[in-house]
Amino acid sequence: MPRATPESVGMSGDRLQAATALLRQFVADRKIIGAVAAVARRGKVVYHEPVGLQSLESKAPMTEASLFRVYSMTKAVTAVGVMMLVEEGKLRLADPASKYLPEFKNVKVQEGGTGAARPPAREITVQDLLLHTSGLSHRTSELYRQRQVRSRNIGLPQFVTNITGAPLLEDPGTRFRYSEATTVLGALIEVVARQSFDVFVVERILKPLGMSHTTFWVEGEARQRLATVYQRGQDGSVAPFEIEEVPFTQKPALMEGAVGLVSTAGDFLRFGQMLLNKGQLDGVRLLSAATTDSITKNGLSDPILQVRGGAVGWGLGNVDVVVGPGSRGYLTTIGEYGWDGSAGTFFAVDPSRELVVTLMTQNLPANPDGLRQKFKAAVLQSILD
Repeated sequence: MPRATPESVGMSGDRLQAATALLRQFVADRKIIGAVAAVARRGKVVYHEPVGLQSLESKAPMTEASLFRVYSMTKAVTAVGVMMLVEEGKLRLADPASKYLPEFKNVKVQEGGTGAARPPAREITVQDLLLHTSGLSHRTSELYRQRQVRSRNIGLPQFVTNITGAPLLEDPGTRFRYSEATTVLGALIEVVARQSFDVFVVERILKPLGMSHTTFWVEGEARQRLATVYQRGQDGSVAPFEIEEVPFTQKPALMEGAVGLVSTAGDFLRFGQMLLNKGQLDGVRLLSAATTDSITKNGLSDPILQVRGGAVGWGLGNVDVVVGPGSRGYLTTIGEYGWDGSAGTFFAVDPSRELVVTLMTQNLPANPDGLRQKFKAAVLQSILD
């Protein structure tokens, strides 16, 4: 993506420095150890700032090439892969998951995880998996932990066996429950594309978009660029924290469509710009404009949307979408969409302002003292026209 001065795209460079000052203050206060943020407007990169350290132990500074575990931002990449196959006529949103993964034919519902098991009112569809209305649960749920549904030590076939052996928590299509459905979609992609999920993502999405730093694991010299995750205690102390039993410096057996990628602020800015450009970037088209529009709008039914609060929906692209007033997060404008990761990352795309924002940290808690909202507000305050 070309670089430009903020002023050339209707932004104030001086005001953007307030965003940098905010990040530096968070570092000084030990709320984060470091960060890299990037902003594009009207298709041009106007801000790309590293602040602080990748590691307290090595004293390695953050750079534009610093790598971050983006966790659930992976879901949006997986969703694009699914929709590419839909456009190619290789699957349909209305198809039952069991058409590709027969294990789903035998799933049972156990309301709330207790009581008598029964067949679901209908089968889980591909659309249910994208919208998180499948009845599946989250990797950190007590149910899945007890049953050891998810481990980076197992492959996708075993994961599918495990997750279909656990009960659904409600009938498909009846409520939004953020879940492991996107890793199921990775298994589905393997079947439909006849290609391993990680190879599909690299060859069909990451390479065409020029996301050359984005991978499922980090090896060789790139390990020196992987930021350390730090956990902050209630007393203000910080310490390194390894979230996974198989760290991101090793090749995992499980290639996860829900949480598996490592990326940079610049790479994910390219992904967000592709969505803003209605499916294409630098002459490479992944999705049609119509499909891109359809997956970056709310896909939830009104009853399910209202249970979520009514202001923020969920798109087939695995992004939050602002649909009305009252959003209190880092997404604020109606029509704006994006998502985040549990170790301190987020991306946001605002079509009305032709704006893409990414912020990468490696921090638990993921959003200390409202950093995401505060940084995003500082970026918006720099817009002049």
